Amino acid sequence: MRKTLIALMFAAALPTVAMAMPEGQGPTGPMDGHGYSEHMHGGKGPYRELNLSREQREQIRKLIGAQMQARKQLVDQYLQKLSPSDQQALKDQMAAGRQKTESDVRALLKPDQQQKFDAIQKKQAERKAEWAQFQAWKAQQPQKAQ
Repeated sequence: MRKTLIALMFAAALPTVAMAMPEGQGPTGPMDGHGYSEHMHGGKGPYRELNLSREQREQIRKLIGAQMQARKQLVDQYLQKLSPSDQQALKDQMAAGRQKTESDVRALLKPDQQQKFDAIQKKQAERKAEWAQFQAWKAQQPQKAQ
């Protein structure tokens, strides 16, 4: 149980780490500045000496994206095995950790970077709300068909 909780907390922290990355599409597309694409193009990281072609980089991005999606599904699978009170406690703890990290990251930024960071946060919150609304709508669709 303890190992599962640690794994869930680690997986939940990944989006916060992603917030510190530069803007861009991430594993499924190019990123601006330093970060993921630099690892793929010969900057730092394990792929620097491989001199990958564009097609190879695209395939690797797709593989990493699929692996990230599989990890999320695995976390969700184990989260469902917890009791509802444990699920909520874990979600609350993960949210508190995410908020603390986001505020720590924001504190490191310059004022102009903080404005951009706030705009990104707002945009993500809007997208999350839209997704929740869509999921609620989608959940009601089979009920209407019956």
